[in-house]
Amino acid sequence: MAANFEDKTTLFNFVVKQGHGVKGLIDLGLSCVPQPFIQPLAERIATPNAPTCEAAETIDLSQLDGPHHKDVAKQIVEAAETLGFFQVVNHGVSVDLLELLKTSAHEFFAQAPEEKAMYLKEVSPSKLVKYGTSFVPEKEKAIEWKDYVSMLYTNDHEALQHWPQPCREVALEFLKSSIKMVKRVVEILMENVGVTLEEERMNGLMGTKMVNMNYYPTCPSPELTIGVGRHSDMGMLTVLLQDGIGGLYVKLDNGEWAEIPPINGALVINVGDTLQILSNGKYKSAEHRVRTTNISSRVSVPIFTAPNPSEKIGPLPEVVKRDGVARYKELLFQDYMNNFFGQPHDGKKSLDFARAD
Repeated sequence: MAANFEDKTTLFNFVVKQGHGVKGLIDLGLSCVPQPFIQPLAERIATPNAPTCEAAETIDLSQLDGPHHKDVAKQIVEAAETLGFFQVVNHGVSVDLLELLKTSAHEFFAQAPEEKAMYLKEVSPSKLVKYGTSFVPEKEKAIEWKDYVSMLYTNDHEALQHWPQPCREVALEFLKSSIKMVKRVVEILMENVGVTLEEERMNGLMGTKMVNMNYYPTCPSPELTIGVGRHSDMGMLTVLLQDGIGGLYVKLDNGEWAEIPPINGALVINVGDTLQILSNGKYKSAEHRVRTTNISSRVSVPIFTAPNPSEKIGPLPEVVKRDGVARYKELLFQDYMNNFFGQPHDGKKSLDFARAD
């Protein structure tokens, strides 16, 4: 191998700036993990043999339309109040579509480097599409073992015009067939805290919608790396499609980490920071991370729903009245977002930005 990938600048230029990604290293036949990817001991995921968490028990959303509505709503509320994660089946997204999503994600990342690099932030032909590696690689102590493409939704026409060709149609279909389900879950969670959101407010709180495709290449030494570091999501709810390989971990109340195993046909839902803030801390944004594997390359496809940047977020008045105290301040979501993307992953530290003085 001609390039010296132990040199951080050389590696950073190849992987991040030129857009070869982590996949580019593996395609060159890399057989050991370069130093810039080696995580501090405290951040490594020691073993894939973690306990399985309660989110393995799926919630059947079709039961919301029958006599078991209250029981299913209670399951959703309890998961949002405790773990912040749950898995759903009979969610309204076809299993065939989920399989197509995995295939199209692999197709996107299998393209030649220059086909993907055209979507690098600095040169992307559209503000709606961004391709890259890791989270904020220029600020991280160690780079995450992940490539991704991020597709922001404005309307169907622009998505079909600007999103990458290998995955645009299936990603759009995934978003459109999921969003009704997401709104229903939000309504159930709001109803539980005595809040009915007007349609305009609901649209404002879920006005930013994004589909990501994540690619975790096979790693020669998974015990040294992480796919995604410890973090919580910044938005309302995240919907995630896992493939069959697994590797998603959530932090439990006792500080241990448990794996959320992939279940065929299921989608994972997790609470984001915005929902924790709106509920004044009643619902818990889940701290999670992703391990790497030497078995095979892995893909996952999350949908992020978040407020419009111009939306103000803070504990809802009805909840503050009940609690007698506001645990978070009101702030512009744009400011929260700027802070979130300006820092490396560091657990739930991003929430400190919103805490009441």
